[in-house]
Amino acid sequence: MAGRRCSLFSYVVFVALVWVHALSSSCCTSSTILTTTTTLVDDVDNDLNFLQCLTFNSMHYSDHDGNKLIPVFTPNTTSYSSILLSSIQNLIFTSSSTPKPRFIVAPTQDSHVQVAVICSKKHGLQIRVRSGGHDFEGLSYTSSVPFVLIDLFNLRAIDVNIEDNNALVQAGATLGEVYYSIAEKSHVHGFPSGQGRTIGVGGHFSVAGFGPMLRKYGTAADQISDARLVNANGEVLNREAMGEDLFWAIRGGGASSFGVVLAWKINLVAVPPIVTVASIDKAYEQGATELVHKWKTVASRQVPQELYIELIVGVSNNTSRLAGRRAIELKFKVMFLGLSKKLMQLMEDMFPELGIKANECNEMSWIESVVYFARFRDGIERPTDWLLSRDAGDDAAKFKVKSDFVTEPISKTRLEEIWRKILEENEPYLAMSPWGGRMSEIPEGEIAFPHRAKNLYMIGYLTYWDEAQERHFNWIRELYEYMTPYVSKSPRAHFSPIGI
Repeated sequence: MAGRRCSLFSYVVFVALVWVHALSSSCCTSSTILTTTTTLVDDVDNDLNFLQCLTFNSMHYSDHDGNKLIPVFTPNTTSYSSILLSSIQNLIFTSSSTPKPRFIVAPTQDSHVQVAVICSKKHGLQIRVRSGGHDFEGLSYTSSVPFVLIDLFNLRAIDVNIEDNNALVQAGATLGEVYYSIAEKSHVHGFPSGQGRTIGVGGHFSVAGFGPMLRKYGTAADQISDARLVNANGEVLNREAMGEDLFWAIRGGGASSFGVVLAWKINLVAVPPIVTVASIDKAYEQGATELVHKWKTVASRQVPQELYIELIVGVSNNTSRLAGRRAIELKFKVMFLGLSKKLMQLMEDMFPELGIKANECNEMSWIESVVYFARFRDGIERPTDWLLSRDAGDDAAKFKVKSDFVTEPISKTRLEEIWRKILEENEPYLAMSPWGGRMSEIPEGEIAFPHRAKNLYMIGYLTYWDEAQERHFNWIRELYEYMTPYVSKSPRAHFSPIGI
């Protein structure tokens, strides 16, 4: 068997139309699961047949004047591991026990995706599609059955058309690249999407995608006007060809259930020349519980659409304040589509308890605000071209995330109980994103993302660690169960970014 396997992978060298190339670049986001067949064959001969299938079909499906050579990597390829690991954000899935793809296909043109889908289906290999690697559970690059990973990092072209207020974005591009490309063309255009610069658009847009302009413009998926997708038959479909039902489903419902997204056409939105951002820290003894209780209503129901106040609840490592005891701490992250003077007036009228100060407000361009939010974890000053870097840096870690949508205010007594639960964990966070504004105006059935008017905010439960993980899993499961009475019901809704 070893000899046959050796000859199999030697075959790659002699195939003129299958390109085994050493890439060292990092990559993209994640669209995820396209199940191609119920027959799964774990046999070296089938691997050889798969490679032969790629070779044969590449001649038929190659783009006009395009490159017929399909970049494909096997476990015996030198750069296989570096490509596989390059965009994994959750380090839980870098262990030797994590299932690995039999092949990584890194398409450089649309026809390569078509061929990969056709051959995977023919030879009983499941498909995983990755465009950024940010899905919480590793579903874009792991599977319990033999699978092919289609990694879209080479498909990253962005064409911004300011005159028509739109952009055509290939699915392997990152959010940072999209934002930077828009800002290169205009200082008064932007796009409402997530905060992570290395998140890939292929999956992120398909599961809605939201960030600091959520209350003004809704989700990223609300601004998608067209798409190009390869279905399970290897056909390339645009909006007209796929029909309105499928186009509806891939905006918010996760495109990976229906095919491999090649590109999105997005509508650009207006942003002012100057926006204001702020970050306000509050210790527990500064009335943390009162502040959170007030925030829940003010941030989602009272402030104008142009104002976004995100809340992060964590645990302070500064134990000196409370006689050596760990304590809850808050961070309010503010973005206002306007000048600081107007922001100060709004906060004084609607949320004076927060006590925002003029020196905490920073006026900047929209693209600078993108960098401000993207560097939240380390707080290091960076230039705007940092958005083009695909190096995950310290963002990659071992973590577990769950989420809920909160529909009713939680009492101060219950908040205190939640704080005690949080203090049981080493490095926990609650990330609370306010809804309301435009999100309350868009009908639930407009796209396949129904989480609209009834929600006050979305809450994410996060925990990070370096050591053995089981107790951290148990903690977040217990917290999730504890929150059951306070969140959406029948069904219990949550945000599931499996494709980012």
